[in-house]
Amino acid sequence: MNTSQPKLLDTVALLREIPSHCLGLVEAKHSAVNGLPAGLVGTIVHIYTPAASPLSYLVEFSDSQGREYAMATLQSQDFLVLQYELLAA
Repeated sequence: MNTSQPKLLDTVALLREIPSHCLGLVEAKHSAVNGLPAGLVGTIVHIYTPAASPLSYLVEFSDSQGREYAMATLQSQDFLVLQYELLAA
């Protein structure tokens, strides 16, 4: 298992539902979103490195056309980094 820290532009999948009050919604048409379901895929677009607390990750969620619809600041336990290649043991 890869235990390295998530990196900028990593593709991730949510491990838990993210409620709507934790989201930044990009357009008003998405204001009825009740939250993001576990399993939804997003991309890390920023890593916050506060001195006194754990790293936080700004994750962007986009539709199949690449149009962003939501952003959320998450902790590493909220998501799984997706792997596209077999890593050497």
